[in-house]
Amino acid sequence: MPIHVAIIEDEKAISDYLCDLIGSNSDFSCGPVFDNAEDAIDKLPELGPDVVLTDIHLPGKSGIDCIRVLKAQCPATHFLICTSYEDPENVFNALKAGATGYITKTLEPQKLLDAIRDIYNGGSPMNSHIARMVVNYFGRQDSNPELKKLSIREREILDTLSKGYRYKEIADMFCLSTETVRTHIRNIYSKLQVNSRTEALNKVYNRP
Repeated sequence: MPIHVAIIEDEKAISDYLCDLIGSNSDFSCGPVFDNAEDAIDKLPELGPDVVLTDIHLPGKSGIDCIRVLKAQCPATHFLICTSYEDPENVFNALKAGATGYITKTLEPQKLLDAIRDIYNGGSPMNSHIARMVVNYFGRQDSNPELKKLSIREREILDTLSKGYRYKEIADMFCLSTETVRTHIRNIYSKLQVNSRTEALNKVYNRP
């Protein structure tokens, strides 16, 4: 039996490409295709696909919210994120919601098909740099309890501070306002009980 793959993607050119790629291989059957999470939530449970390939940023509910709802209703279905976003916050929120794989849209066609096979067979396919991000994250969590006090976004911003980036550069990097970055940094200082960048970095990374 072919692996039944459903797609949630709001950009038609991308969903058409994915469906053509997947459907052209006899190992898979492709469909249905949804352009929003709400329709997928409404219709997918009765279809029971083997794998759902979903973007994160969709109109209305996000792909992560969609997975969170559907995973409870379709526990046997494997959810594979396929997105342009590679920031730690999206990666970890997706995994916590129930995704078991995370790849980017730039992945080579054959590797994308391999990722679908892998997740169907019980694997957790990820781009290599995303896998490294996950490994580094859990390594830090084990080695430094101070990081457990911070949200994913706060850890991300603290890491950029450790590399010498300025507030405006950080804001541009994460598509945030400078004031939002300042708010995150104030929250970091409060949670770590420090008063400056140097104190925060010294406490978390043991550096001057």
